[in-house]
Amino acid sequence: MAKLYFRYAAMNAGKSTALLQVAHNYAERGMRVMLFTAAIDGRSGFGVISSRLGIERPASLFGPGTSFLRELLEPDLSCVLIDEAQFLTALQVRQLHRLAHEDGLPVICYGLRSDFQGEGFAGSLALLCLADDLEEMKTICACGRKASMNLRIDHKGIRVREGAQIEIGGNERYRAVCPSCFYADDAVSPDKAPGLFG
Repeated sequence: MAKLYFRYAAMNAGKSTALLQVAHNYAERGMRVMLFTAAIDGRSGFGVISSRLGIERPASLFGPGTSFLRELLEPDLSCVLIDEAQFLTALQVRQLHRLAHEDGLPVICYGLRSDFQGEGFAGSLALLCLADDLEEMKTICACGRKASMNLRIDHKGIRVREGAQIEIGGNERYRAVCPSCFYADDAVSPDKAPGLFG
């Protein structure tokens, strides 16, 4: 029986790498997969899912108006893989859930659970409610604990506490941290916690 999967983590946990490995596994067995990534994320070029390890693969783009109804997807698919799933809408998550259960097509979503303020993204909240299988991917904080939160930083490495929920960026804008470091006053300044930002 097909399921909707949500594999979530903080920044730099290898979500895109894992997605690309799954795509490779399907392709190696002669099965067709369809990859999607958010249209607003052009860090590696639009329509590309890439890993910090240097591997990449072309992908279709999704935005708020994208429909994931079966008839709009390619024929003979074995799986749908979605990167940056936090940018899905609640309606799109519902469509993907139905796709898995009504059409028998597995859907695996990879994304962040929460933003730089510890608030949920719309897509992530819907996935946490509807996904049949939840898996937390692990990464570590600079202090050595498990990182499950994200900090946004400015060009000087100083923590940013306010602003729009969505601001695209990679290692130059975000840090994965444990909850203790997320709440610590030391997390405000790289002078107070050089290991955290170094």
